[in-house]
Amino acid sequence: MTQPDLHRDAADQSFIGLIAGLAGQAGDDGLTIGQIVDRLDERSFGVLILILAVPCLVPALYGVPQIVGIPILLLAGQMLIGRNEPWLPRQILERRVSKAWLDRMADFAVRRMRWFERLSRPRLKVFAEGWAERAVAAFMILATLTIVLPMTNTVPSVALALMAVGLIQRDGLFVAGGVAVTIGWVGALLTVALAFWLGAGWAVALTQRVAGG
Repeated sequence: MTQPDLHRDAADQSFIGLIAGLAGQAGDDGLTIGQIVDRLDERSFGVLILILAVPCLVPALYGVPQIVGIPILLLAGQMLIGRNEPWLPRQILERRVSKAWLDRMADFAVRRMRWFERLSRPRLKVFAEGWAERAVAAFMILATLTIVLPMTNTVPSVALALMAVGLIQRDGLFVAGGVAVTIGWVGALLTVALAFWLGAGWAVALTQRVAGG
């Protein structure tokens, strides 16, 4: 009897289906991180980045974004250079995730992330596959570089979540939405920084005139 290919990238399976499937495939001892990555296959980048980005959606969060930003940069960097599966150190791959934790993760996905499934679907795949994944990775890196700034984590986390879901679901519209949020957010930060720099320069010049007068 032919066994099902657990490593095949079933693009028609939803994110919730992927997470629930992990819990269903786990034995009493759970799964190692390496086994989880193997079962997620080509969409493991998107799923892992989404899992890391979700906690950072909490407004004005400090500490967590600075910690999770590093693995997100590592994963996005591997996407940028064209890796098909994430590389992680052996010590991490051999760590075991308990059956109870996988069950809780599946329950969270089913109860709290159902809107992903309702709103996203395979469409505009040219923006979510192949060469587009490398372009998305560059925008993920850009968003992550701003997520680590104090008190500014929510907006770039939304961008990361949208892009990750877009890659998971092969939804180019979600990807485009995440890219748009990233561009808008980075543009806003640059505008504020420029205004601050110009304002500081004006204040210094004014102070010098007053002192010289």
